[in-house]
Amino acid sequence: MQKTPEIIFDCCVLSNFAFSDSLFILKTIYSHSAYVTEFVSAEIMRGIQRGYKDLERIQDSKRKGWLQEIVMRSPKERSLYETLSISLGLGESSSIAVAKIRELIFACDDKAARREAKFLEVKLTGTIGILKKAIQDKIIKLKDGDFFLSKMKDHGFYVALDSLKEI
Repeated sequence: MQKTPEIIFDCCVLSNFAFSDSLFILKTIYSHSAYVTEFVSAEIMRGIQRGYKDLERIQDSKRKGWLQEIVMRSPKERSLYETLSISLGLGESSSIAVAKIRELIFACDDKAARREAKFLEVKLTGTIGILKKAIQDKIIKLKDGDFFLSKMKDHGFYVALDSLKEI
């Protein structure tokens, strides 16, 4: 049996799945190997405080334990975070730093953050890649993936796809 890859999420990817009520996809693929940094958790909390109640699903996922909050613990992580935070948000910076040092996959849709992660040779995925994997692994059907994608787009996710069959 293949070991589930460990993954660290930025705020945007988690939000897309929370807003479309499809966090179960992340739980199914990455159960007990899914992480967020304390900075991403803080971004989620600010969103909840601003009235985005669907984000409470992310907090619930942390309480249930399949999504775990981790803290930057090594001087290398903190140093890389400080460098990245000059040009990126705190959530993306902390997530890239942890992903690089601990060799995790970084789940992000932000172009600038993805560019930095690629430069640092961090493995990447994003919302579309995860939806594609869920279809390939038969967790959801294509029509369900398109439905979730549509809900994500309704909540502000920009992607130039009308259907996941285009990928």
